[in-house]
Amino acid sequence: MNFDSGMATEYDKGVRRTLPTYDALFRLVQAYFRKHIQQESEVLIVGAGGGTELAIFGPQNLDWQFTAVDPAPAMLDLARDKAKQLQLLDCVHFIEGTIEDVEATHLYDAATFMLVLHFIEEDAEKLRQLKGIRKRLKSGAPFVLASMYGNPDSTEFDELFSLWKAYWLDSTHLTEQEVDEMEQTVRGLSFIAEEKILEMLTEAGFGNIAKFFTTNMFGGWVCKAV
Repeated sequence: MNFDSGMATEYDKGVRRTLPTYDALFRLVQAYFRKHIQQESEVLIVGAGGGTELAIFGPQNLDWQFTAVDPAPAMLDLARDKAKQLQLLDCVHFIEGTIEDVEATHLYDAATFMLVLHFIEEDAEKLRQLKGIRKRLKSGAPFVLASMYGNPDSTEFDELFSLWKAYWLDSTHLTEQEVDEMEQTVRGLSFIAEEKILEMLTEAGFGNIAKFFTTNMFGGWVCKAV
């Protein structure tokens, strides 16, 4: 997907309809980090466009330092704007790019990779990104992954999409045709089964993997760098 300024703005609005428990997801991540990292810590945010992590984590954890990475300039601008509004610019380092653009010798205390994996088409690239994140974490550092997931060929997947469509029709003024068109776009994303996600996390170098979140077609997993 091309996250230009228009798409970035719409994503920031629409993600809470696509994922009704969006804000609760990030509050859970904050609680997990606050339990497992020190008061003064460096947090790597991969796919930071939109700035949700900064907006939720920053004001309540003023001693945390953030590196916010995103390849889409418009999405990163949204994150930068939110950091500015919250007077957090001094504790955020912005990188326009991917994990490969993050200094590999600098190790972080924690990392997130939230709602990005399903936008990466090839499984090999998904794994490469996860390995890149692990390489930049201290041993034992907590990592949180959230993604859309599922087997597109299963009846369960179709039922979940039916619920997704019903929620959009129930909570917006969009027509059924407009929601059908959205559905075709979303079905074009790169879905993989939960078992594959767990395999990738293990192969990338993460352990103590636990699923902590699920809403419809979205899942979240906490784990540690091993």
